[in-house]
Amino acid sequence: MAIIDQSLLDYLEPIAKLSAGRKKELSALCFIEKVNKGTDPMRMNVVKAAQAIYLVKGDLELRYDGNKKAILHSGTQASKHPISSDTKVIETIAMTDIEILRIDMDLLDIMMTWDQLSNSANLAKDAQVSTSEKPVRSTADWMQDTDVFSAFNLQNGVFSRLPAANVEEMFKRMTSIPVTAGQVIIQQGGVGDYYYLIQSGSALVSRVVDVSQPPVILAELNEGAAFGEEALVSGIKRNATVTMKTDGELLRLNKKDFVELLKEPLISQINMTEAKAKIASGAIWVDVRLPSEYIHDRIKQAINIPLNEVRQLASALDKNKEYILYCQTGRRSSAATFVLVQGGFKAILLKGGTRTAVN
Repeated sequence: MAIIDQSLLDYLEPIAKLSAGRKKELSALCFIEKVNKGTDPMRMNVVKAAQAIYLVKGDLELRYDGNKKAILHSGTQASKHPISSDTKVIETIAMTDIEILRIDMDLLDIMMTWDQLSNSANLAKDAQVSTSEKPVRSTADWMQDTDVFSAFNLQNGVFSRLPAANVEEMFKRMTSIPVTAGQVIIQQGGVGDYYYLIQSGSALVSRVVDVSQPPVILAELNEGAAFGEEALVSGIKRNATVTMKTDGELLRLNKKDFVELLKEPLISQINMTEAKAKIASGAIWVDVRLPSEYIHDRIKQAINIPLNEVRQLASALDKNKEYILYCQTGRRSSAATFVLVQGGFKAILLKGGTRTAVN
């Protein structure tokens, strides 16, 4: 396997629409895989997790039901999209020695969701006139921070449990507090009460290992770092002390809000059978993915309202009509459904997205 050139990601869809920071992060997690002629790359998935597979080099035969076939050539418009996104393909055969790029589909979907939400937050920020002369990190700035909200944290950390619909709400509920050098923010052995993000300044993390010895310094946290979530999620006592090293400013979220936002948003969900019945009665399909994804693979008669533009485009919708929102996994569509419901629209989520629904 070979590590990919980041410029390749600028060519592939929908990866090309990711922010520069996300593409840089993704490039370190992807590899080019060589596949011999006569082999089916779709059957070489030893991980068993759903994957997006891109043809990077060579020719690949796509086989469909009814003995229908098509040849996919690398470097063409069609090869910009993952082979695996075409649910009608039942088998693939390498016509030449080929090279493919394989990406965990859940990871890609998380990145797309987070990026589109941050873009939406950016649009909302740009629409407002700031009256503050002091530069403050916006919601979008935080969400684009790949140190705090890295791919690993979004897949495995506490934020992997945070419904996409509640991401922006978390920042809305946070309060800003000024802090001074030497101020103890959380105390080892204390009860978890807040989750913190460092807006400015730096702090030291220490732990008492032996009461007869001075505390051991474990880490220094700087602007953009987060702390305090472990005690809130697990209910255990604080296992370290965090003390400000400099003056600064923190954003904090109280335990009640933190726990509440980890719960699923209160939105209606239906399966594909129920959705089709509603469509037959006049409901409208809404694809919330990017235009490049929508054009390549969409449900017939669906309209396209990308998640990052849902607030701006919602005014064109009819509040008397019913809308059924979907994406591949349900992650982006849950966020868009939440936004529309808050705006007074009759929006329903296709449970599990098209990847798990039966068409």
